[in-house]
Amino acid sequence: MTHSPSHSLRRLSPWLLAVAALVVPLFVSNPAHLNFAILVLMAAQLGVAWNLLGGYAGQVSLGHAAFYGLGAYTSTMLLLKFGVNPWFGMLAGGLVSAAASFAFGWSCFRLKGHYFAMATIAVAELVQIVFTNWEYAGTAVGLYIPMAEQGWATMVFPDKLPYYWLALGLLAATLGATWWIERSHVGYYLRAIKDEPDAARSIGIDISRYKQIALSISAFFTAMGGSLYAQKELYIDPGSVLSTALSIKMALVSILGGVGTLFGPVVGSVVLTLIEEFTRVAFGGTGRGTDTIIYAALIIAIAVFYPTGLVGWWRERVRRRGLARPAATAPATDPVKPVLPRSTSQGGVL
Repeated sequence: MTHSPSHSLRRLSPWLLAVAALVVPLFVSNPAHLNFAILVLMAAQLGVAWNLLGGYAGQVSLGHAAFYGLGAYTSTMLLLKFGVNPWFGMLAGGLVSAAASFAFGWSCFRLKGHYFAMATIAVAELVQIVFTNWEYAGTAVGLYIPMAEQGWATMVFPDKLPYYWLALGLLAATLGATWWIERSHVGYYLRAIKDEPDAARSIGIDISRYKQIALSISAFFTAMGGSLYAQKELYIDPGSVLSTALSIKMALVSILGGVGTLFGPVVGSVVLTLIEEFTRVAFGGTGRGTDTIIYAALIIAIAVFYPTGLVGWWRERVRRRGLARPAATAPATDPVKPVLPRSTSQGGVL
């Protein structure tokens, strides 16, 4: 059985992306360019985590910043208040967010459609208000992570390269978990819940249970991304880790690249981070809020023209080219020669 070149390319693309990610530090020495690569990886990781719930289960959450902030605050507060190593703090942040997701799901999964999305925003806003006014967590002033001890043990580094490897490793772990879920019975159940919830319920799928599973795993990896952000920036406050704009960005990364696809959020993160950096350089402080306007425009454009995202658009293009190629490359056949009547001298006309 032979495979088309496009099929072979699709099978090789994950490996090509992995090789490209591994060799980036060999060719990028500029700290600003390396920081851009880190931002792409971190945005991709958050998009992949969000995609577990929003893409596969079809539950559009616009409050995922609550889990991101919980992860960042848990690891930072454990470090500052109790001296807990950031590696354990990152894991603790994921577990705290996974536990909090049960309250999140209990309050929001009772609603459907845009009501669910609005409820997730409300819950995230409540979490932001709590941390903004909680003195033990630094209120609106935020928390600083000291740089007294540096190295892999404390996850504090003087240069950008270690953060690149951390972001790449966390993205790989999130992609691996998504790949496993996608091919397990949980993934099939989630897609059934997304496409035909009534039919899924009729065959015995516990919809609430599997939605909660997707939410808990998504919250766990989102929180780990928040912990990594805290260690990279060495400072957090409610505005940086609990904002609604951050939740929208997580969703948009996945929607732009292609919801329900493994590598869609990775593609979306590259495009979206390029847009963010361009607006930051072009407008500076005077363009505050420009990225939010662009986010809104992208959401409208994707919903109208490319509902399957960039990955879906590319697959459709490849499919059309594959269907058109046989017709274009088929060998030309000789035209059918008309049968002329025989002359009367040869026995009359047929």
